[in-house]
Amino acid sequence: MQKTPLFSVSDLSKSYGAQLGCCDVSFDLHPGEIMGIVGESGSGKSTLLNCLAGHLAPDRGDVCFDVDGTGLVSTLAMSEPEQRLLARTQWAYVHQNPRDGLRMSVSAGGNIGERLMNVGARHYGNIRQDASSWMERVELSTGRIDDRPATFSGGMQQRLQIARNLVTGPRLVFMDEPTGGLDVSVQARLLDLLRSLVQDLCLSVIIVTHDLAVVRMLAHRMMVMQRGHVVETGLADQVLDDPQHPYTQLLVSSVLQV
Repeated sequence: MQKTPLFSVSDLSKSYGAQLGCCDVSFDLHPGEIMGIVGESGSGKSTLLNCLAGHLAPDRGDVCFDVDGTGLVSTLAMSEPEQRLLARTQWAYVHQNPRDGLRMSVSAGGNIGERLMNVGARHYGNIRQDASSWMERVELSTGRIDDRPATFSGGMQQRLQIARNLVTGPRLVFMDEPTGGLDVSVQARLLDLLRSLVQDLCLSVIIVTHDLAVVRMLAHRMMVMQRGHVVETGLADQVLDDPQHPYTQLLVSSVLQV
């Protein structure tokens, strides 16, 4: 693994008045590495993810990214146009509810093609061909390229959102409960797809989930959050097989008892 991090977070904190969102979170993420962030509802994991992805401004701390391979740059110090370009090209964000990450009034192919157009693609034939290829890659029928997302099932919408995000070849992908709200069989199929795409594309991923099975299947490392604080971190299998913090032990044992 490359020694220089792709992404580095230092002392990141965010509060909502008296309510703590996340506090003094620090970690590095390397190219091709997957970090799982887990915790119960209200633990601060979604607040942290939104601060990392630039959707929320933290109260203090820094978020740095190796934009062009020459070293880490603070994303918080970037101008708004620079941040938008980063989000459209080298970063991607997969929402729990795919409707939040899709334009429901635009065709499936148009959703994928729109991100390509945002980075300068203009040739209609090439855009449509790329959209069709990505629909195949996420196991969607290319015969539905002109159908609108509203006519798709929830699992199909999530796969379409993934195609829309990955078509521009991002290096870092943020995922917020990507399997949440889906039937168990649909979740399993989506997880298989995500695992193969992450491996094939050598993506770096930060994934928030309450589902420890998702972390075990996808993540190399994991952080456990409780009331805004990271209470345990380490290799995913080690933390899940031998949790040290009482809260992590409770999370793992609650899954085993189901």
